Amino acid sequence: MPDSEYGRMEIRLKELLEQKGLSRNKLSHKMEMNWKQIDKYCKNEVTRLDVYVLCKLCTILECRIEDLLVFHPADE
Repeated sequence: MPDSEYGRMEIRLKELLEQKGLSRNKLSHKMEMNWKQIDKYCKNEVTRLDVYVLCKLCTILECRIEDLLVFHPADE
């Protein structure tokens, strides 16, 4: 996703899954979500974040929101 004049949000789901030793498929079952949706989060291809999904991710992965999301200002 290209940087805009306002910066960009990085979703670190792929890294968190690797740290937890969890596959995208297992996460999709735990989340009760389609595998393709999980894959989009892993590839940073999500354009609109769903607060409910973020809460589920943080709960299931036992992480904090700042572990999952990183904001990169436009000037970086």
